[in-house]
Amino acid sequence: MAHSALFFPLYLDLTWCMYATLRRHAQAIGSSVITGSSAGRASLKPSPYGQPLHPSHPHLVRPNDLNAGIPYEEYENRRLALMESLPESSLVVLTAAPTTYMSGEIFYKFRQDSDFWYLTGCEEPESAVVLEKDSSRRGYSMTLFVNEKDPLEEKWSGPRTGVRAAGEIFRADNAHPIKEFPSILGSKASSYSHIFTDLPAQKDTDGFKKLLKKLSNPLTRRSYDHEATMSLISSSRRRPLRPKIAPLRAIKSEVELRVMRAAADISGRAHAKTMRFTRPGMNESAIAAHFEYICALDGAQRPAYVPVVASGANALMIHYTYNNMIIDNGDLLLIDAGCEYNGYASDITRTYPANGTFTSAQRDLYSAVLSAQKALVAMCHEGEAGTMLSLHSASCRLLRSELAQIGLNVSTETLSKELYPHSLSHPIGIDLHESFTINRNTKLQEGMVITIEPGIYVPPSPQFPKHFHNMGIRIEDEVVIGKTGPTVLSVAAPKEIADVEGACQGLLGLEPY
Repeated sequence: MAHSALFFPLYLDLTWCMYATLRRHAQAIGSSVITGSSAGRASLKPSPYGQPLHPSHPHLVRPNDLNAGIPYEEYENRRLALMESLPESSLVVLTAAPTTYMSGEIFYKFRQDSDFWYLTGCEEPESAVVLEKDSSRRGYSMTLFVNEKDPLEEKWSGPRTGVRAAGEIFRADNAHPIKEFPSILGSKASSYSHIFTDLPAQKDTDGFKKLLKKLSNPLTRRSYDHEATMSLISSSRRRPLRPKIAPLRAIKSEVELRVMRAAADISGRAHAKTMRFTRPGMNESAIAAHFEYICALDGAQRPAYVPVVASGANALMIHYTYNNMIIDNGDLLLIDAGCEYNGYASDITRTYPANGTFTSAQRDLYSAVLSAQKALVAMCHEGEAGTMLSLHSASCRLLRSELAQIGLNVSTETLSKELYPHSLSHPIGIDLHESFTINRNTKLQEGMVITIEPGIYVPPSPQFPKHFHNMGIRIEDEVVIGKTGPTVLSVAAPKEIADVEGACQGLLGLEPY
């Protein structure tokens, strides 16, 4: 009892001191946005925020940015565009991603829900946002829900921004503790005819159980008022949110394209340095580790996906991710790998000789794929691109023509079933595969970003020339659809034969690290 009596006022003092400090820094953020000043500002250790911000991470986040490379206004513009696309009497509900666990209490590195991050810039788990369309000058009101400051929790799990500071930093009209989310949502939802959210449109109870599960940390077993919340929103008023956000995310802003170019540059340099690093006799896993290490050194937050490092015949498997075999002399090595940087994915594939020099057969097949790939990239503009489906059809025609020139005469059916079984492209952005943003029959527009990745995978079958057996070659770039011409984001990764061999042999001035 004596400990409890002493601890409680101490806890309140700590909480108040932390809030006072946060409020000063939140005001400083607002001031720096107005003045653009960052001179002489040192980083704060430990950070009082739940994510990197300019006062705590001036080496990562500029004065006018909410997230690294992305200014406050970008998020405001995104929210406004969404709300303007919705009918009157609309309310939007979005929740943060749940913390995921590898086993027991061992958690994975947290990654925010893509749509939630796209609209708020908030990177903290156990958060939610409600946007209400109204007649205000802003056009909507924003209510943010986050975890409260808690010195004991933060001692174990790291800093939280807290309710009041989060409201100011993320420019919400109102901010509340996440524990109040069910009751406040209930009071707001009753006033709206259209409630846009991505909860499953099954039974109300099923949807809200999933929502509340997302908001509950399984380690602390928080218990909200489940029964009261489950009846808040009827399925008749619920509308899918993702189809409304998808067209916004499909067209990248100049801000997004700059970040995506930076992500592609990091991955492209990693591809080039990994070519130099590779030697026959290495394990594929060492190549994967080197690539990820170089990306991390260059500032990437995580791999965008599990890399494919496929030597020799392993490259016949499109998504070979075991990455655990020895690279033989004479093997081609196919690496499909990219990093995630400041919220955006990169996706690049290169194929190169493990010993640094293509054989004549490898050179012929590689040249065929490269020639088709370059022709397809050149088509990526509004005047010629058409749709992803029409680009894929063009890739089949081009590949058949190129293969015929090196003695590989195949029908369209054989090409599709045996040699080229995957699609040419997919949209990319915050998510690696943003297929939900662009239908394959949608007319491609300026500002869209897609991959162009033709490939040929020759099985050891008598119907194909023996000197091509067990070769798998894919060349993949990220391409911005332009008005009159394409922009290749992944130019830092060598793909011309002279450049690939030069990177492998150290002739381009590149070293492994």
